Amino acid sequence: MASPGAMGNRRAAAAARHRLLPEGRVAGPMPWIIAIMMFLTVLSAAAGLGLGAAVKAMGADLAGRATVQIVEANAEQRERLSAAMAAALRKDATVRAVRPVPSAALAEQIRPWLGQDAASGDLPIPALIDIELTPGQTDAKVERLRRQLHALSPKARIEPHAAFLAPLADLLSALGWLAAGIVVLMTLATGAVVVLAARAAHDSHRGTIDVLHLMGATDVQIARLFQRRIGLDALFGGALGFACALLVILLLGARLLATGSELLSGVQLPWTSWAALAAIPMGCVLLARIAARWTVLRSLGRLL
Repeated sequence: MASPGAMGNRRAAAAARHRLLPEGRVAGPMPWIIAIMMFLTVLSAAAGLGLGAAVKAMGADLAGRATVQIVEANAEQRERLSAAMAAALRKDATVRAVRPVPSAALAEQIRPWLGQDAASGDLPIPALIDIELTPGQTDAKVERLRRQLHALSPKARIEPHAAFLAPLADLLSALGWLAAGIVVLMTLATGAVVVLAARAAHDSHRGTIDVLHLMGATDVQIARLFQRRIGLDALFGGALGFACALLVILLLGARLLATGSELLSGVQLPWTSWAALAAIPMGCVLLARIAARWTVLRSLGRLL
């Protein structure tokens, strides 16, 4: 059985250790700063992951697709050329699907820009044929079909869908990399905040640290106290920021789906991206604990 003096020393050590932890874990500014940073970090990460998924989906959807245009002012001759080219494309082994676009559907699509004159027949609207090629070597196949259709009529043109949206894909990729850069900067800023908070806590509890040293506590044991305190602050701030960011992501996702746009609907997160977002708060807590331990041990080493 421990002696009364030993029990008193243990109580004194416990009281000294508890004085290192604030009475209210949310009273200081650090949890709220981490919450703000976590909110921005999760939003940036979600934007980057969503844009990456959109670029990937766009590439998979547009790969092997092209449109044939028959630019002919005479409506009857345009229809004959369209039928002849559609028949020639169906016989080609590299063409998997041929879908001529009805003139009425085309006129309806351009009506918002040209008004009622789009369906009057007075405007020479090109005939369109959507085609889907077999996988692999899309550029070579498009070039071969271009020569083949040009032999039938010099008024035929073929353009791959990816060529039209390549600038948009590059823009989305650039925005994705920008979001990744923001995540890295926010991570560095979070680490810097933890280092400053650990230094401030160390300086403000210098007397308590001296008492713990006199009672036999090692630097590692003291560093663990700061780890625990700052880890709890980071856990609270990270959970709060992640919850707010998750709410914003869900609201924005609902708005994107409500637009009905196929392009905007492609900006969605697969389950792997959700798992990566959920790991960010845990990574924040781990980063905070490591930074706090390193800072306190370094500061304690300078005291010797």
